[in-house]
Amino acid sequence: MKIKAILFDLGGTLVQTSPIPEIFQKILQAHGVDRSTEEIEKARKTAEKQADIEMLPTLGDKFWFIWNAQVLEQLEIHNNVSLLAKRISELGWHYAKVELYPDVEKTLKLLKQSGFKIGLITNGLESDVREILPRVELMGFFDIEIASNTVGKMKPSKEVFLHALEKLDVLPHEAIFVGDTIEYDYKGAKECGLKALLIDREDNVKEEDVEKIGTLTEVLEHV
Repeated sequence: MKIKAILFDLGGTLVQTSPIPEIFQKILQAHGVDRSTEEIEKARKTAEKQADIEMLPTLGDKFWFIWNAQVLEQLEIHNNVSLLAKRISELGWHYAKVELYPDVEKTLKLLKQSGFKIGLITNGLESDVREILPRVELMGFFDIEIASNTVGKMKPSKEVFLHALEKLDVLPHEAIFVGDTIEYDYKGAKECGLKALLIDREDNVKEEDVEKIGTLTEVLEHV
């Protein structure tokens, strides 16, 4: 089997960002509202249970406005909720720290130099990709960039992976997908016939039937 393409998830695989509660807290403080990160995390988890994440590709940025408003409701913030929800959506990336994991830059450059097609598949939005890639100096690096609203579906839907393969003009068995979640990334890619690798830098996953790598550089051992 000859591998021709390597596809990657984005958040948690290539880049790490500030925790959501920290971002929320900074924006709320800038608007005169004080809440602890613990309170925000509790509200976030409750809002997450209420939200239908499958609507993200359809609603786009509007989804996060609705989600932010639900978090604010859980925080019992009742004044200027629409304004605050809008500001959180607009300023989220401004207040977020975004950086590559230490093992990413070297690995991506080696893969590119070796002639592999390199792709990105994220459950984030195209607007998120546009915010993130310039900040980590990867703008224009990937041969394809697939976000949830690119196809109108999210991982683990087969349509997402098959669209990426079609764009790269490779067959499933000619591609590797690397991600940090079992359900969305590993199982989704594997069910489409790709070779799946789970990046587990902290060695948290103990399932024996999951093929893991501890650092991104280990991808080079599978090509």
